[in-house]
Amino acid sequence: MGDIQRPGALYQQIAAEIRNGIAQGRYKPGSPLPSEADLIEQYGVSRPTVRKAIAALRAEGLIEVTHGKRSYVRALPAPAVIIERTVTRTGNTFRIGHHDWQQVEDPTVYRTTTTATTAPLLELAEGEALFAVDRLLSDPHTDTRALHRVLIPFVTADQTERLAEAPDTEPEEIYALLTAAGHQLTWDETVSARMPLPDERAALQVPDATPILHASRLTLNADQHPLILEEVRTGADRAQLAYRITADSPRTPHAV
Repeated sequence: MGDIQRPGALYQQIAAEIRNGIAQGRYKPGSPLPSEADLIEQYGVSRPTVRKAIAALRAEGLIEVTHGKRSYVRALPAPAVIIERTVTRTGNTFRIGHHDWQQVEDPTVYRTTTTATTAPLLELAEGEALFAVDRLLSDPHTDTRALHRVLIPFVTADQTERLAEAPDTEPEEIYALLTAAGHQLTWDETVSARMPLPDERAALQVPDATPILHASRLTLNADQHPLILEEVRTGADRAQLAYRITADSPRTPHAV
């Protein structure tokens, strides 16, 4: 029987032993774990106990279980997609990075209001009217998915006739419309990592126990007042966000 004499439920002790084996390199990334029968014999426990231990490790993202019920140490490949978040301008044309996303489905446009989270970012009172545009995007080469959301306050949309009538205008075109309306634009962006909500995990098709990257970008006018808020969410196991930083950037990181 293995050394599982620490306090705690039996399945937790077995999970801890396997977890230590992964950390110490006894079980290599991509290699199979001992079978259920082998673990039962090794630790002298029941099949349900072994299955609970495997389920716990799977929930932590340490292992994967195939359709044949064989467990493998999860390989952690380098992120497959680099998403450039830099904003560039040529004349009246704006461009966000150089990534060729494809839309999985038509954008969803709806009216909503600011929340306790979005109101401070947009410097508005809670409950202010917004247009929201949700897009589900896919990288054509790797099938990496991203959720993109634009929140446009009514007060911003009313500054251009087109934006008020078509809030699902592409972000680069929104920048051009706001510039034509007399705004000198800058951008602030923050990035965090968190565990996905169930609907996010399903839409992004990320594995169990995998965090997502959540980038929030504010488009600001010359007075540093927010005009719109954009959010990008994507699996942290498949993507990296890249930025170009210049020496005269007033903040770091800062989208140029």
